[in-house]
Amino acid sequence: MTEPKRMFDVVMKYFGDSPHVTTQFTGRPILRFTHEGNNGRWICIAHCRESEDRFIFYSIGLAASPPERRLALAEFLTRANFGLLMGNFEMDMDDGEVRFKTSIDVEGDRLTTALINQLVRVNIEMMDKYLPGILAVAHQDIDPLTAIIAVEGPQTKRSEVSD
Repeated sequence: MTEPKRMFDVVMKYFGDSPHVTTQFTGRPILRFTHEGNNGRWICIAHCRESEDRFIFYSIGLAASPPERRLALAEFLTRANFGLLMGNFEMDMDDGEVRFKTSIDVEGDRLTTALINQLVRVNIEMMDKYLPGILAVAHQDIDPLTAIIAVEGPQTKRSEVSD
């Protein structure tokens, strides 16, 4: 059996076979659903950019954060990003939205359910792991370094470049 040719068809097949109940943005190649992890609940977005041959998956762990906590949250997210092999945390400095992004460019090839599974799995695992620290820094007077140590442990993360 061959994979559908349009990227969004592959995404629809993947999520159609998953336990997630998705909602499609009207007329757009974007799906939305809520995910319940071990450490909380958040919104997920699957977005196909057909003309660019790109698939992007987001976990939105925090819709907004208090303005006075955004610099501390930015430090926490920078510390979390260091050494990650797949994906990254992002924060909108205007409203404090925090999300984790995984993506792939399949120009010259095709998107498969196996590739989608890798991106979705890593994304959800990272959001679930770091969500307690994100929430602690955003809503409590927790120092970013203290929060990252609580999430990752006292070991120092090293980049693949320095290994």
